[in-house]
Amino acid sequence: MKKLLLTTLLFVFVLITFAQDPTTFILVRHAEKADDGTRNPPLNEEGVSRSADLAEMLSKQEITALYSTPFKRTQETLQPIADLKGLDVLDYDPYAKGEWLSSLAEKHAGGTVVISGHSNTIPLLANALLGNETFAQFDESDYTNLIIIVTDEVGKGKLVRLKF
Repeated sequence: MKKLLLTTLLFVFVLITFAQDPTTFILVRHAEKADDGTRNPPLNEEGVSRSADLAEMLSKQEITALYSTPFKRTQETLQPIADLKGLDVLDYDPYAKGEWLSSLAEKHAGGTVVISGHSNTIPLLANALLGNETFAQFDESDYTNLIIIVTDEVGKGKLVRLKF
């Protein structure tokens, strides 16, 4: 039911909001990480489960590209989607926005791009896409945000925010 509601909501939102060929950005913080004492931990068991839930939630959505920072936890968050869709998870600079987001919007116009990042970088990307300071850094214990922004121009996006 949750999956059907999300898919329907996204579809209706896109149809009603835009007449052009917008790009849909789905932004997600990496899932729960292991506490292994390193700077590059993998996902823990709960994180693996959350990443599988994310893939299931997006299974009916056409995805054109997947981007993550070059850390295990962000890559592993998107890997179930990559496996399901036959896509590669591409690296990006976690502090990139501006021109990088504009190039993605142009390159994937009309498509859907999923980006996995961190508690401090996903809000920055969302704010750049929206053109205002809607999001502050996420709490370190919050892995539940799913931000969907539809835009045909970076800085003028329309927002749907969900928790999963």
